Amino acid sequence: MFSLILTQFVVLWAVIDPIGSVPVYLSQTQHLTKPQRRLVALKAVAIATGVLFFFLVAGQLLLEAMDIPLPAFQAAGGLVLLLFALSMIFGESKPEQETRLSEELSRSELANLAVYPLAIPSIASPGAMMAIVMLTDNYRFAIADQAITAAVMVVVLLITLILLLLATPIQRLIGNVGAAIISRVMGLILSAVAINNLLAGIRDFYLG
Repeated sequence: MFSLILTQFVVLWAVIDPIGSVPVYLSQTQHLTKPQRRLVALKAVAIATGVLFFFLVAGQLLLEAMDIPLPAFQAAGGLVLLLFALSMIFGESKPEQETRLSEELSRSELANLAVYPLAIPSIASPGAMMAIVMLTDNYRFAIADQAITAAVMVVVLLITLILLLLATPIQRLIGNVGAAIISRVMGLILSAVAINNLLAGIRDFYLG
């Protein structure tokens, strides 16, 4: 039992990547006030939790009903992740327009920011969605095992929320320039992960 929990924790930690979500959060919320940042973090983790629970419960049924193989889903997710990673590398680190409008952001606009890119595809990444579907395969895992997967997933998401809430003092320590540098470096790393998912999906699609 312990070995199953440990294995699933390692897998879900790798695909959700709580630490990797911090620079994404910093790059997207550096123009917001502290209460707005906290709200975005809470909404993003809540939305990501809902998305991953949906894939845990109905992901396999949905893909099978649409006759979509997992490799195709992985390749599509890798492509979306690559586009986001490129925006992190080449996009503006702190647009002046966003800085001027930060005080006027409505709750709906903050919710949109929480959805993309933080909740999806940073926290609830395509890799995380696919991993959840595979770790709760109805043909291989009993309901008890799937419940353990759900509990481990919640723990990883809670750790993610804690790290995001601590991101403000982290940014104060590294400054805006440091946050911009980290954002671009993580964008480069994320693009490599995206390319790997894309190529692996294409390979498995043709070989499978």
